[in-house]
Parts: sequence; structure tokens; C-alpha cells
Amino acid sequence: MGGGSCDRELQRDKEAAVTLGATGGPSVVSMAGQDPTLSTSHPFYDVARHSILQVAGDDRQGRRIFTFSCCRLPPSHQLNHQRLLEYLKYTLDQHVENDYTIVYFHYGLSSQNKPSLGWLQNAYKEFDRKYKKNLKALYVVHPTSFIKALWNIFKPLISHKFGKKVTYCSSLRELREHLQCDQLLIPPEVIRYDEKLQNLHKGHLPPPTKTPPPRPPLPTQQFGVSLQYLKDKNQGELIPPVLQWTVTYLREKGLHTEGLFRRSASAQTVRQVQRLYDQGKPVNFDDYGDMHVPAVILKTFLRELPQPLLTFQAYEQILGITSVESSLRVTHCRLILQSLPEHNYTVLRYLMCFLHEVSQESISNKMTSSNLACVFGLNLIWPSQGVASLSALVPLNLFTELLIEYYDKVFSAQETPGEHTENPVETGQAGPVTKGFTQTGTPRASPYLPRLRVP
Repeated sequence: MGGGSCDRELQRDKEAAVTLGATGGPSVVSMAGQDPTLSTSHPFYDVARHSILQVAGDDRQGRRIFTFSCCRLPPSHQLNHQRLLEYLKYTLDQHVENDYTIVYFHYGLSSQNKPSLGWLQNAYKEFDRKYKKNLKALYVVHPTSFIKALWNIFKPLISHKFGKKVTYCSSLRELREHLQCDQLLIPPEVIRYDEKLQNLHKGHLPPPTKTPPPRPPLPTQQFGVSLQYLKDKNQGELIPPVLQWTVTYLREKGLHTEGLFRRSASAQTVRQVQRLYDQGKPVNFDDYGDMHVPAVILKTFLRELPQPLLTFQAYEQILGITSVESSLRVTHCRLILQSLPEHNYTVLRYLMCFLHEVSQESISNKMTSSNLACVFGLNLIWPSQGVASLSALVPLNLFTELLIEYYDKVFSAQETPGEHTENPVETGQAGPVTKGFTQTGTPRASPYLPRLRVP
């Protein structure tokens, strides 16, 4: 009975889409729109090639965003839905240890491509507590009567706590109130459908607000400005103040915090701290009683740089790290870093030195170099246009992991001519943040873990 009700609602949705001039059927991903880094050797290439699930950067709390686009679902006879479920789990398994967000674009689901109710019920059971625990928000975009009928069927199975994570957005405009949509990979079909919906209700929409012209940054601005701007405003100091302050605090008090950098913090608190820093006012992290606040502030600072710390120019080189023989990867990392501007290299070296120290305490904080790489990869490098694809995460995270795990080798002082030699930890430029380091800028060895060896 429930299935028949859903089918009727789905038919009504289709008729409504036709009224708007939208077919609502599955779309075909053009070759130009396919992920260029997706290899045919991918274990789920048959599913991944449709770009149904994509990674879309981070939300305002630093949580990884995934988009699920129904319009990318091919007709049911062309897709093994069990393989789809396995692919979803395979992909999310790489991220569920961290907080994450899902944006579900409902437009395009039809009787031709929808999975069965049995599949949906099985999928909900398959995604057990480890998936639901760190899912912090689920945005359902363009919900229809079908979604409401589906919700009534599954309501007995869905916990109240999980239900509170769901937010319905009837338009992309509403979604923008929660997320920065410019980083989302929204299918063109969804954008066109949204435009038709807005035109249909144009008489009922409030007048669009004018975007104010961009204002010059404050002299004390810390977020959203370039490294050069921060250097000029801070007496030539190479290490940005926010980076120094957060690293100093976390080194002294947070190295043993479980899930450091993996957990999110109160969005309101993070915005408050950002405002204080941008206004040049002091911040005492002790006042907030949450070690994850300075950790999120550090990630936010990196993510809001106008250009990634590893630079746009290095993006393609970094993607090639997986094709390099394992024994040569550390050397390859060094070669890539040689092309960085001196300032970027200095800041990167300072940050990696600290993250290496964090990884050395992984017995207590559970943050190995691999876990840290999953968190920091997209905060250090992203493409100049669009966002990194799911398959690009593998080389980006691997490169970041190598920088952290083999810090001593990648940033060793025995550098060949032409390589960077200045390290703020060595020269004393970093001031009080050098506590806990040797004279060569290497974090002191952890009593818990042996020294890492380079393969």
C-alpha cells in the first residue's frame, strides 16, 4: 500500500515537472562534465562514472559536503542498485570518521530511475550508527509530495535525533542561507528547474537585495586576505598571527584531545572568534571550554585564503602523486614544494611541523597522519575552478599525508641548491610558538611512537 502511494505521488511530481517544462527524467553526464581524474580501474567505475555522488568542499563549520543528485541516476535497468549502495558505503567509509553534510537534490527522480522501497529500507539499515552519528546535516532540495509520502512510510524507522538533522529547502535560494552554493556541484538540470520554479512564483518572491560593493579589508583583518597582506600588516612576520595563536594554544593544551581537527565546533562561536580576530581584539580560548574551537579556527583560516596554501599552480602536479613509485614519492613531494613561493613554503613548513607533532600523539588523540590528511587535504589545495572531485581526494590526501608523516625528510635541512632553506622555527621568527621543537624545527619525538622511517 505504501509503495502504491509513493508511485502515485511520483506520478504527480512528474506531471508538475511537465507543467514547468521540465521532463524530470535522468540526465546523461556529458564527457565534459565527467570527472577527468576518474580511472576505469576504479573499483566502482560502473557507478562512479554517473557522478551521482560528489564531494563539494566544506560547509561553514569545516564539515565535508557531499551532494547526491537524483537527475544523475540512470534508468533502473542500467544501474545495479546494490552496486550503488556498495559504492555509497565505499565512498563514505573514507570520511565518516569526521563530521560531514549531505545535500540531496531530489529533482530528476522518476518511476524510471527510482530504487525500490525495499532497497531504500535496506539502505537505511545498512547505514548504521557510524554513518548517522557524524552526519550533522541533511539538506533535501526541492522536496515534493513523494518525499512527504516516503517520510510517512519510514517515520517509524527514523529516530527523532536523526530527523532533527533534516532541513527542507524548496529552492536554491533557501539552500544558500545554510551553505555557500558556489562551491556545490549543482547539476544544470537542477538549476534550470529552480529558475522555472522561481519564475512561476515570481510575484510572491521578495525583491532581490542588491549586493554591496566589496569593501577593502580592515587593517587588522585576518580571514579572507592573502599571506602577503598579513605579512605587510604584521611588520614582515611570515607566519600569520591566527596560525601562530592557534598552534601555540593547541600545542600547549590540545595535543591529547581525541578527534582534534576532526570534530566540528559551534558555528556561532567560530564566527564570534573570527570577528574578534578581524577587529584586532584578543581571544582567550580558555573562555570557550572547547578545544575544537581553535582547531576549527585554524582550518577556517586556511580554507578562506584567497589562494590555497599549496597554490593553484601545484594542483595538477599533486594529482599525479599516485602514479609515482612508492619509494620515490617523498622525493617527488620535495620537488613539487620547490616550486612554491618562499612565503607559502615557510608557512606550510611551519604548519606541517605542528601536524607531525599531533600525529606523534595519535595513541591518545586518534589522529594519525592519514586521519589528519583527510581533514587538511582540501584545506591546503583546491582547483582554481569548481571543487575537487571525489577521485581527486585520493592523491590530494596522499600528498598531505606524506608531508605530515615524513616531515623530517620532506623539509630536511640538507636541501639541494635552489630549494627553500628558511624555516621560521629555525630562525626564531615564530616567536613563542617554537616551544616543543628542536633547533632544527623538528617536533620532539613522542614517547608513545617510534621515529618514522622513510620507505
